[in-house]
Amino acid sequence: MRHVTICFASFCVFAALSAQETGKPALLGFTASSAATELDLEKRFRAIPDPDRMRAAMQLLSARPHHVGSPYDKQNAEWILEQYKKWGWDAHIETFQVLFPTPKSRLLEMGAWRAKLEEPTLAIDPTSGQKNEQLPTYNAYSPDGDVTAPLIYVNYGLVDDYEQLARQGIDVKGAIVLARYGHSWRGIKPKLAAEHGAVGCLIFSDPADDGFREDAVFPDGPMRPSQGVQRGSVLDAPLYPGDPLTPGVGATADAKRLKREDAASLAKIPTLPISYGDAQPLLAALAGPVAPESWRGALPLTYRIGPSTTKVHLQLAFNWDLKPVNDVIATMRGSEEPDVWILRANHHDGWVNGAADPISGQVALLEEARALGQLAQSGWKPKRTIIYCSWDGEEPMLLGSTEWAEEHAEELKAHAAIYINSDGNDRGYLAAAGSHSLEPLVNQVARAIDDPETHATVWSRWQAGALVSGTVQAQKEATSRGDLRIGALGSGSDFSAFLDHLGIASLDVSYGGEDNDGIYHSIYDDFYWYTHFADTSFVYGRALAQTNGTLVLRMAQADLLPYDFAALADTLHTYTSELKALLETRRTEAEQRKAALNANAYALTSDPRHPLVPPAALETPPYLNFAPLENALTALDKAAAHFSQARAEAIGKDVPAARLKALNEELAQAERKLTSPQGLPRRPWMQHLIYAPGWYTGYDAKTLPGPREAIEERRYSDADEQIARVAQAIQGESAFVEKIAGELEATSRP
Repeated sequence: MRHVTICFASFCVFAALSAQETGKPALLGFTASSAATELDLEKRFRAIPDPDRMRAAMQLLSARPHHVGSPYDKQNAEWILEQYKKWGWDAHIETFQVLFPTPKSRLLEMGAWRAKLEEPTLAIDPTSGQKNEQLPTYNAYSPDGDVTAPLIYVNYGLVDDYEQLARQGIDVKGAIVLARYGHSWRGIKPKLAAEHGAVGCLIFSDPADDGFREDAVFPDGPMRPSQGVQRGSVLDAPLYPGDPLTPGVGATADAKRLKREDAASLAKIPTLPISYGDAQPLLAALAGPVAPESWRGALPLTYRIGPSTTKVHLQLAFNWDLKPVNDVIATMRGSEEPDVWILRANHHDGWVNGAADPISGQVALLEEARALGQLAQSGWKPKRTIIYCSWDGEEPMLLGSTEWAEEHAEELKAHAAIYINSDGNDRGYLAAAGSHSLEPLVNQVARAIDDPETHATVWSRWQAGALVSGTVQAQKEATSRGDLRIGALGSGSDFSAFLDHLGIASLDVSYGGEDNDGIYHSIYDDFYWYTHFADTSFVYGRALAQTNGTLVLRMAQADLLPYDFAALADTLHTYTSELKALLETRRTEAEQRKAALNANAYALTSDPRHPLVPPAALETPPYLNFAPLENALTALDKAAAHFSQARAEAIGKDVPAARLKALNEELAQAERKLTSPQGLPRRPWMQHLIYAPGWYTGYDAKTLPGPREAIEERRYSDADEQIARVAQAIQGESAFVEKIAGELEATSRP
């Protein structure tokens, strides 16, 4: 589901790793002797994943459309199950019954014109003609609707865009809005439109974003052709993902379900995705002011805001059925610490044939599982239990993973040490995001994997990207610090239930950044496109298998689970500084706005032929109390330093296996301390207080989301309370880390 963009501007780095007395790099959590054994095991593992096998598996798994509830989706799940069993895993399928609407009818017209709403078959692309099996172009979880109204163009449909419309004196109340895909998750566009009174929403792919402005269009190039359409869900994912009728509980056959009218995550107004071929006549029909320069796409017309000279008619009707999702779960039980679980997953369902999204990631995961099975058949057994999951139902909004996580919530909270996710995969740079206590581990593994194109390490290429494309600060830090900082996770893929809801330390890992992708969620995301325009030799699929498999091995095999709380503390200092800077920005904006209004500046600069309405005055923010947060961070700094010292002393000692087992079972709980059963404001399902999908961004993460969104949305009366809640969670984490540090210290005493 997640459409990944590599952004080097966000890369930061921090302190270098220590080295052992031998001069060789230390493996976090390993003694010298166990590190040597681990490196030999990893070398054997990384030699096994085979690009040719990935190619063959992709051709099979993407041979037919395999959306939720389709025959080929079930067939794929059964085939994946067979592979796990063949490789020696204890595997089974768990099935959930989820609400998954599919279209009965779709109509978009304006006067005599009617939209095509159809992606054409291409003779050169063999699977594009499987019309009887393809889901039509639609947005899942749009309500039924029949509306006729003027059309207004709202750019990307963001908060700032509606503020610009207000300056133009344009109100979308009672209108159908036309928004571009991009710059926020698609479900935010009808959400904001409904909040502003719109009665319908159309979302189109402008060629400036993923069409001919970027490269040649498919089949001559990788970009979206004129009638290409991005399908996708418009559930209110920042509220909660998963089955909209069973929030918080697994959608088993006998689960208690909400009535559809009571499901808060369903979209509020009828919403339909369209191609830029269908959007062009609509844009041409708009009157009103010329759109600001930043709103103009690449179509050969004058972009105007509207309203349209002719009303638009949108009519949608859906089958609101429960459909099965089939999760494939494979387990390799740990030999020494079976009650500590290492989870690794990728989804297998697609919107249509889904070669890039998600099969490019699924085939890498399967090669990891095959390689681990081969090691096990040669006599190796993991210390900790490893669970591989091939999820179903990710595309409609993380259905299979969320329902499984909710159904097994208590077991997962008791046992899970990490959840490692991937989705689609491509050529280029390592992209890693997640829990910052895992940041040094990611950096160590990145230093151990060879980049297929440059033959440097993937870490070196990651660093090079920061040096070439990063901000001035990122460029400086890329040479002055040892580790590159991983990103933060919001939503958009299957990690959400594990991190956001259950507080399990999580990572999302992929490669990409070199190839343009204009076929996202279209019928052209298939084997032909992938093998002509993406990772055509599957060498980055192999790199992904090597990377994530090595992460799994180090988490499964380390003497002491390789968390690093100094990395977490360092990142939390950064987030706190950003929070303070945001408050000052809001203060400056309010003061500048007040000065301009007092000087009548907006009226004096308004062009009488193109008048603008003065903006409203802004509340000047109060001075917030950051002291609880600063005190909590000081405590975490001390606890993290104590833990690092105690670990260094203990890891070289002969610590009894039973003591290590007890410590690791405790350590697996560390991330949970950063959650609250109360959850975030407006969304109790989201329980992590450090990371969350943004209320008005969706996929993109909001860090320290409670206070950050209070300040962003100028809800200053809520901000101090939210700062205090975050501080309390960090104090809890500090006390927990300090406790474990003391226990570690005790193990190293004579």
